[in-house]
Amino acid sequence: MLNLKRVIGLAVTAALVVGMPAQANEVIKLATTTSTENSGLLKNLLPKFEAETGYQVQVIATGTGKALKLARQGDVDVVMTHAPGAEAKFVEEGYGRLPRGIMENDFVILGPKNDPAKIRSSKTAEEAFAKIEKSGVPFISRGDNSGTNMKELLIWKNANITPDFKGYTAVGQGMGKTLLMASELEAYTLSDRGTFVAYSGKIDLAVDFDGGKALANPYQIILISESKYPTLNHKGAKALSDWLIGAEAQGMINNYKVQGEQLFKATYSE
Repeated sequence: MLNLKRVIGLAVTAALVVGMPAQANEVIKLATTTSTENSGLLKNLLPKFEAETGYQVQVIATGTGKALKLARQGDVDVVMTHAPGAEAKFVEEGYGRLPRGIMENDFVILGPKNDPAKIRSSKTAEEAFAKIEKSGVPFISRGDNSGTNMKELLIWKNANITPDFKGYTAVGQGMGKTLLMASELEAYTLSDRGTFVAYSGKIDLAVDFDGGKALANPYQIILISESKYPTLNHKGAKALSDWLIGAEAQGMINNYKVQGEQLFKATYSE
């Protein structure tokens, strides 16, 4: 007759040997932006973290608004996003703790290679948006409450323009699909640089405007409140946060390139 306890023990040992989590709390649920997924950065970073710690990271890639909503509901263990205003509110309301800036890239205004709205001569992102609005050339917005969408709407606001003009279309899609649509329609759009570089072989768009403080794109990793959601995997979430600010991960972020171009700059400092 089989010894049931011995069989269970062997099964647990086997799971650990092959690197599979033997307990549910070894899984870390990370809500993050589509840019970290579409750019390939997470696929480069996370296998190293998992191999070193034994944790398994389950990535939910979505817009920043949805990622923070999942965190507010206690549906994930940790969140990594790129909308400073929304993140500050999340922490102030008591849902998040220990926000850490880990990296940054920038936003770029993409459009047809012949730049029909003539935005390349613009001095600011607001001026570039104003030229697009007056030109009649289509503008495709993600329209999904993502960090990119929040940044876009802030630029329209600072330019004193209500984005309801003819040619403006909010599609409610992630960055990748938005880029494909903008390319097909020969339209302008706002993108993070990382996703643009990752998709550059699939689209016929150019960087028609970049640079300036308005287009900075910092990323933070934020833990979830232990008092509000005590049953989450707080230990695993802290381990991931600690690893991402460490020298190894920060070096991997700096060294990650697509088509020879560095996509992110590591920014953590004590």
